[in-house]
Amino acid sequence: MINDTGLLQSLGIALGLGLLVGLQREWEHNRLAGLRTFALVSLFGALSGMLAQAHGGWVMGGALIALAAITVPGYMASLQEKEADPGLTTEIALLVMFATGAVTMLRHHMVAVVIAGSVLVLLQGKKPLHQMVHRIGENDLREIARLVLIGLVILPVLPNRSFGYDGVLNPFAIWLMVVLIVGISLVAYLISKFLSPSRGAALTGILGGLISSTATTASVSRRSHGPPGHAPALVAITLISAAVVFGRVIIEVMLVASGVASEVLPPLVAMMVLAGIIAVVAYRFSLKSEPPSPGDTPPSELKGAVMFGLIYVVVLLAVSFAREHFGQTGLFTVAALSGLTDMDAITLSTASLSQAGQLDASTAWRVIMTGGLANLLFKAALVIGMGSRVFIKPVILGFAAMLTGGAAILAFWP
Repeated sequence: MINDTGLLQSLGIALGLGLLVGLQREWEHNRLAGLRTFALVSLFGALSGMLAQAHGGWVMGGALIALAAITVPGYMASLQEKEADPGLTTEIALLVMFATGAVTMLRHHMVAVVIAGSVLVLLQGKKPLHQMVHRIGENDLREIARLVLIGLVILPVLPNRSFGYDGVLNPFAIWLMVVLIVGISLVAYLISKFLSPSRGAALTGILGGLISSTATTASVSRRSHGPPGHAPALVAITLISAAVVFGRVIIEVMLVASGVASEVLPPLVAMMVLAGIIAVVAYRFSLKSEPPSPGDTPPSELKGAVMFGLIYVVVLLAVSFAREHFGQTGLFTVAALSGLTDMDAITLSTASLSQAGQLDASTAWRVIMTGGLANLLFKAALVIGMGSRVFIKPVILGFAAMLTGGAAILAFWP
């Protein structure tokens, strides 16, 4: 009885998923397969999978051949109609749903649901997907291929271990920064191309803050040498990403040091609110200015990204040298040096010490805040060194306001 209940459950899921995908094909008035056909094919796949478990894999092979024998004549007949779409989408969808039905018999129900849902989304998203492809040009594809090369071909083969002076040079981590700069730049370009520029600025800033606000600042600073009218949106992206960093820090503290979060978080939340207000003001100002245009070609950031990678290496070596030269005499000095390039390390380590009782909460949040202010100073240096004149002033004003507020919190928070 228990086995029968499990089989009936799998058959029911297969039937339901087939009906779900078939509903979309029926709505599209597809002549080859609709609601009932997809339901039957998914059920056929489930029954074939059940029989294959008892009699061997040849059952699945024979069932697949039988399905293909039925599907091919229908496709050949559709080719004879002048106005028919010669695509293979429905035919491939039938094969996928046949396999999905078979998967349910292996009790991988969640996998089957995800596959069927993905098929439904792909079928229903035909028009927007085609429109997106038509808006991507040859130059866009070249930049996407370049990102794939440096991120999916070169990055995985680099050694992910420390080398060099004091073991601070990690080829994987350094090249990852290069990938982030190129990727963020390309994502920003695509967002601005497919969405309204104002929404693109907000999304790019949030994404950059969650991934790497330092890489975002470097990438946007190089883009600022374009038309001056686009500077306000680029300023908004930079300040939004800087504000999101403090939100990320708060999440990390909550995950690592929940026991002392009530004492550590209030000043950090205050800093996040202050940075958020500054970012919102910059964003609202960008709405009244000339929106940035994606242009005809995407920005090629590889050369600038490699240069930033070299700068990143120099900073890592300088931080290591300073630690060795001055020793571990002050936690705040370590925090300031660490925060120059990476907020996560100082945040997680300090929160862990506080959670373990080795560091009081009052000192812990001040150490984290010191790292955050040092990170702002480093990004300000990037803006000055890499940004255009019209871009530098408003960003520095925003960073100065954040630094002033953070310093006031450090000095006057009880």
